[in-house]
This record gives sequence, structure tokens and C-alpha cells, in this order.
Amino acid sequence: MDLVNHTWTQSFLLAGFTTTGALQPLAFLGTLCIYLLTLAGNLFIIVLVQADSRLSTPMYFFISALSFLELWYLYVFHSLGMTECYLLSVMALDRYLAICRPLHYHALMSRQVQLWLAGATWAAGFSAALVPARLTATLPFCLKEVAHYFCDLAPLMRLACVDTGWHAQVHIAVIGIINACNLVLILGLYGGILRAVLKLPSAASHAKAFSTCSFHITVVVLFFASAFIVYVGPPESLPEGTDKLLALVYTFLTPFLNPIIYTFRNKEVREAVRRVTQSIRAMMKRP
Repeated sequence: MDLVNHTWTQSFLLAGFTTTGALQPLAFLGTLCIYLLTLAGNLFIIVLVQADSRLSTPMYFFISALSFLELWYLYVFHSLGMTECYLLSVMALDRYLAICRPLHYHALMSRQVQLWLAGATWAAGFSAALVPARLTATLPFCLKEVAHYFCDLAPLMRLACVDTGWHAQVHIAVIGIINACNLVLILGLYGGILRAVLKLPSAASHAKAFSTCSFHITVVVLFFASAFIVYVGPPESLPEGTDKLLALVYTFLTPFLNPIIYTFRNKEVREAVRRVTQSIRAMMKRP
């Protein structure tokens, strides 16, 4: 595209969803309700883990770290998306050590190690996002309207005045390699977990071990399936508007479901809620 005949722009307009008439307020109210419930659910997890000492375990530390990440997801989307990818791998490692190395688990997953791993996921996620974000930021843009409801990199590149084929390939390669490596690591860790669980003597032991992993596996499937379809596959393979619908899975649905999947169906969390509630009532009854 000829740069001379186009005016460069540094500000953008988000097109959002192409809903009309009565659907617009319904879409707005539905999105707002899900967003507020997401904030409330993830804040609840963070407060509960801090308030109840029996939840001071590595598993719940990483769950609260994931909840903290989800609170800021829409504001720093690309970097935190990469961070969540790494964090899901760390959570799989935690489950592997808890099930396959139970005698050494607390020594291997000490508080210092937990903090180091959580910090490493943030550092790795933000570092990985720098390359595609930097390449996109240096492009000259001729159009202003982004055909999305947030400034994702692929819709932004479509507004450039130059050919972005090379940029798109780098974008796909970075995200594809990071997602693939983390997914392979998670699958490898769960392969080790499966072998260890099958060696357990009783069916009750099998059920207990699998129950601690089922919530994490559900989130992994939702996250990686939508990420691979949107970011790793060829853009022309998706019908128009499909990318926005799929983006709802990891921008709204996954953060919204995380509190439900990880905690609200968890017996330990229900007991923690009961203990914290009783403590609050006891404090309120004091003169």
C-alpha cells in the first residue's frame, strides 16, 4: 500500500459487536453482569485463601495467583494471556509433585519456590509478548476502526498501510511455539500423573487424585483450544466475526468460570467458607 496517499493515525476506535436494535442493551447488560461476577468471584477466591489458614497450600496459592491475573486480564490482555499460559503449566507441575512425589512435595514446593514460580510466569509472559507487540507498534496505520472489542494484535495489523505478512508470521510463530511448548509440558506432566494414579491400590484413591486435577484440565482445554484456533490457525480459515466470538471464551468465559471450576465445587473451599463465615459471625457478636 502506498504510504504517501494515506494519513497515519495513532488513535483507534473499537467496533465492538455488530448488534443492532434491542440486542445492544441486552449485550451490554449481559457483558457487564459477567464482568462484575468475574471480579466478585476472583476477589472472593483471593480473600478466602488469605483468610483461611487451611488453604495455605501451594495449589490454592497458584489458584489465587490465577484469580489475581484474571482481575486485570482485559486491561493488559496480550501479556497476561501469555502469563496465564505459563501459570497453567506451573499449576500442572504442582499437581504432578503433589501426586507423584508426595513425601517430598512440601520441600520441593516451599513458599519461596511458589513465589519464585509465580514471579517467573509473569516475567516470562510479559517478555514473550514484547516481540509481537513491539512489531505491531512500529507499523504505520492508515485506518482507525478496529474490528474487535479490544485492541488485539491481529485486528490492529489489518489497519496497517503496509504488507503485514511477515509480522503475522512472527506473531503466529511466537504464540504457537509458547502455547505448544506449555501444552506439551502439561500433557507430559498429566501422563506422569496418570501412571502414578493407576498404580494406587483403591478406586477411592483414584477418584480423589483425579478430582484434584479435573478442574485444572477443564480450564486448560478451554484456554488452549480457543487460543490455538484464534492465534495459531490461518486467519482466513475463520468466518468473519468468529474471532470475536472465540475471544469471548478466554476474555470473559474462562475468567468467569475459573472461580466456579476451581473452588465453588470444591469441598475444601466450602468448608473454608463455613469456617470464615463462623469467624465473622463470632466477631460481630462480641461486645
